Amino acid sequence: MNSQRRILALAEGRFSPLKSKTANGAIAYLPGEVVAVIDSTKAGLTAQQVLGYGGHIPVVRTLEEGLSLNPSHLLIGIAPSGGHLPEAWRETIGEALRAKLHVMSGLHTILSDDAEFIQLAREHHATLTDYRKILPESEVVAKGTWRTRNANVILTVGTDCNIGKMTTILEVHKDLVQRGLKADFIATGQTGMMIRGRGVAVDSLIGDYIAGAIELEIDRSVEEGYEYILVEGQGALTHMGYSGVTLGLLHGTMPDAMILCHQPTRVKDDYGLTLPDLNRIIDLHERVVRFFQETDVIGIGLNSVGLTDGESQAAAEQIRKATGLPAVDAFRFGPSLLTDAVTRYFAPTS
Repeated sequence: MNSQRRILALAEGRFSPLKSKTANGAIAYLPGEVVAVIDSTKAGLTAQQVLGYGGHIPVVRTLEEGLSLNPSHLLIGIAPSGGHLPEAWRETIGEALRAKLHVMSGLHTILSDDAEFIQLAREHHATLTDYRKILPESEVVAKGTWRTRNANVILTVGTDCNIGKMTTILEVHKDLVQRGLKADFIATGQTGMMIRGRGVAVDSLIGDYIAGAIELEIDRSVEEGYEYILVEGQGALTHMGYSGVTLGLLHGTMPDAMILCHQPTRVKDDYGLTLPDLNRIIDLHERVVRFFQETDVIGIGLNSVGLTDGESQAAAEQIRKATGLPAVDAFRFGPSLLTDAVTRYFAPTS
């Protein structure tokens, strides 16, 4: 984390609990770094009013208004469907570079390959950081190192996409560290990479390399001596558009345990298909990994956006009764139930 960084997050027309994941992640996990969010449709509000957290971080109408807060970086704060740069944002990025702001992007459109942006960055001594730009060393096929690794790997999976897999695993990671355990967080998407400072954006990899790239990240953490390695999940096995990246992550991590993430208020996915029964989806994930090794889903992380505290807790209790597993919105109520499940699952047997 860079305490000198002052981030202006661009989330034009999309700043909300579910549509601005990257901006939201920066607000939640880079405290003190985000100075404002750009969204003309919510200008005048605060992050707290829009998200329910973030305090007095203001929402401003334009980049020019945001510049008055002396930012050092512009963060592309959303990841639109397909991940491409909206044409209307080119002018804003150009203006940011002319103002000597360093630009951070998680788009599939690689800004550091764009001749205009390269020239502007060079002229104004700014940098372009593309979290989805894949380095050559990540283009590897899995070797199966899970068979000899000496660490406990936990992966978040989901009943759908955009359902809290990164947030849940970050909260559990933070709690494990606070308990004095050697735990690492492995980022697999642009927001997690911005928070962690390293990782690999698996949805930008050639399919053959997804498992190998995440295996390589886990091997790195093992070599650094981490005992608990918590991997950010992506996509969903039952999502027709983004299931491939989930399967690649399952095979690359070969998780020793999984935490399933679920939003109680979400009934259908992007295709209008009803989300699967929780016990059925738990069984599906366990079967995929058990072809290779034993594993279990050990807890349910909830995304209870739109629910009151009481409603969230009631939903968690209902899920606990249905699955027999601890369930909690870790961001809202703390992750101790899930962290306890992790440490209990890996406790030495006498």
